[in-house]
Amino acid sequence: MTDRRRVLVTGASGFIGRHALEPLLRHDFEVHAVARGLRPPDAPPEVHWHRADLLSDDARDTLLAQLAPSHLLHLAWYAEPGRFWTSSENLRWAAATIALVHAFAQHGGRRAVMAGTCAEYRWGDRGPYIEDVSPLEPATLYGTAKHTTHKLLRTAAPTLGVQLAWGRIFFLYGPHEAHPRLVASVVRGLLLGERVATGDGTQIRDLTYVADVAEAFVAVLDSTLIGAINVGSGEPTPLRTIIDAIGAATNAAHLLDIGALSRRPDDPHELVADVTRLREEVGFTPVTDLREGIERTVASWRDDLRR
Repeated sequence: MTDRRRVLVTGASGFIGRHALEPLLRHDFEVHAVARGLRPPDAPPEVHWHRADLLSDDARDTLLAQLAPSHLLHLAWYAEPGRFWTSSENLRWAAATIALVHAFAQHGGRRAVMAGTCAEYRWGDRGPYIEDVSPLEPATLYGTAKHTTHKLLRTAAPTLGVQLAWGRIFFLYGPHEAHPRLVASVVRGLLLGERVATGDGTQIRDLTYVADVAEAFVAVLDSTLIGAINVGSGEPTPLRTIIDAIGAATNAAHLLDIGALSRRPDDPHELVADVTRLREEVGFTPVTDLREGIERTVASWRDDLRR
């Protein structure tokens, strides 16, 4: 078996993917990044960039045959805010992901780490949610597509000769987040001097800075862990705490209309990860606290809005 460590990163220009490139270089991987779009200006120069549509059988198979990576970090999926929960694009991405892992194995791939979601769990149960313990009963097409993809790949992995780990992402925030999402929308609105309506903020969430999420995936890739693993902070945080932190960081708390938005009936009160596996079996703990993460996010948005 070769000692070459060549990783293919999918979704490399996305929210998590662009933050994973530099950590992969630090872990001594030869990094090949693939996305539909152009290379981001902040991508490290050592990264080899490839433009390809992974939903295309020909493009996907050609790329895998050309690179023959030893490792795969699969972060690409349909993620348009507000639409990804119910979009039929989930079906296309489930099929493409299965085909990707099959082609990866055919060309000598050894270890794959995939991005799952906390939406695979049955929301509404008391947490924290524990891998292989908490019920897996997704309520959305997105969660079902991810969960079904994992079940198929987990069963096929030994036959394919691939070590497979599946990272269930909880909630994240940070630079380059799509602005319809909570943190980005509040930050952007306040920086523009707009009044921003929010809910009452009583929901409890497990929120992790995006660079820490990327570091966690790289740490899992560089380990021997297989199976599902929660990717989060393990810290229960009220959304009101997050909203107040944004108000303080932007010096615009007076523009917040807390409680102006009604809470959705299906919105669970608490979603928090048990991160024992991540901490004890991978040896990873997030390092960015909420105040620092919000300040970095606000600074990034200030720069973007000046352009």
